[in-house]
Amino acid sequence: MSDSVKLVAIAAVLAVFSTTAHAQHQHMSGYAGMTARPIKALSDDQITQLREGRGMGLSLSAELNSYPGPLHVLEMEQLLDLTPEQRVRLSALQGEMSSQAKALGAQIIAAEGRLDAAFAAGTAQQLDIVATLNEIGRLNGELRAVHILAHMETRAVLRPEQITRYDVERGYTQRQPARHSAPGHRH
Repeated sequence: MSDSVKLVAIAAVLAVFSTTAHAQHQHMSGYAGMTARPIKALSDDQITQLREGRGMGLSLSAELNSYPGPLHVLEMEQLLDLTPEQRVRLSALQGEMSSQAKALGAQIIAAEGRLDAAFAAGTAQQLDIVATLNEIGRLNGELRAVHILAHMETRAVLRPEQITRYDVERGYTQRQPARHSAPGHRH
């Protein structure tokens, strides 16, 4: 067998293996690594966030439209020059939000666990699954409301200039250049 024939034969074999490997890879799901999760629909990070009552981006519609959240405002209290009264009110608001969010998070984890268990056991029944899904949807809606309403209440506690400063410091808006009057010109 000549060297050129050997090279063609080797190339053909490699092409077949490459095509077979590619075809097998095409059927691999992006979910493949999730089968070991205790609750398939929730990552460890999501479970942690739900347990800790974190926002998880649920209030972005408020946050990104100048409705700050109480936790971030409290973290920026010096920059925002919060009054003692504002600190007290925002701390209470943060505590209430966190408590409610943790309770709802625990309920969501439990409901997702029931859903997963029904499928894992092979006992999933349509009516039960629909009821559990409706419960999960309701709980997620309540959790989102807790976070968004806290943003709305936070905004009501702040002065307009504090909200503007918050948005600038968080990178949502740019700093406004200082306005200088022309010499001899008054506004």
